[in-house]
Amino acid sequence: MESLSSEQYRIVALHHTNQVGIDGPNIHYYPVDLTDSAAIHSTIQKILKEVSSVDVLVNNAGISRSAMSWKQTEQDWDQTLAVNLTAPFLLCKELIPHMRTNGWGRIVNMTSIVGQTGAIGTVAYAASKAGLVGLTKTLAKELAQSGVTSNALALGYFNTGMIRDVPDAMRDGIMDQIPLRHLGEPETILSAVKWLISEEASYVTGQVLHLNGGMYM
Repeated sequence: MESLSSEQYRIVALHHTNQVGIDGPNIHYYPVDLTDSAAIHSTIQKILKEVSSVDVLVNNAGISRSAMSWKQTEQDWDQTLAVNLTAPFLLCKELIPHMRTNGWGRIVNMTSIVGQTGAIGTVAYAASKAGLVGLTKTLAKELAQSGVTSNALALGYFNTGMIRDVPDAMRDGIMDQIPLRHLGEPETILSAVKWLISEEASYVTGQVLHLNGGMYM
């Protein structure tokens, strides 16, 4: 986000309780509960009034409530899908009319290798990320004549985010499964996002780019 801001992108960041902690004249924070559809609607309306135009939507929020399928609680299932799948849908629904009016827009959804391969103990998370792939591809077809593209990044294991909460022994086991034998760096994700939102990628829509060190091709 800091890199995009330094390149004169105007960043509007939604957060729940804590801001990312990166400040700058081109970064604007808006608190919102992504499980509350009314809050999403009012926040987006406020942003459109104060910022005037939103050209790019990156759906990056995500949570995981790990459990075996027969132990997964309905509450954790609902919360995971609410944040990981329903919130991206609602944000798209709010912003797509604005992008269509402008005749230009970019949607980038952050999905996961787990959405394609599955993983033990991730039934809700895997389902939510697989759902994002279907959302991405459907939006691409619906918006193909509107100047708006919709793509997704299917991430493997990166040296940032939730992986930092994984015990060292488990992390070592994960790296043994990666053909490149190391975690990815956030800069790879940033470079992919920057390309997808550029004019150079205007012919790319409905695609899932797999960034996973060779784990899934």
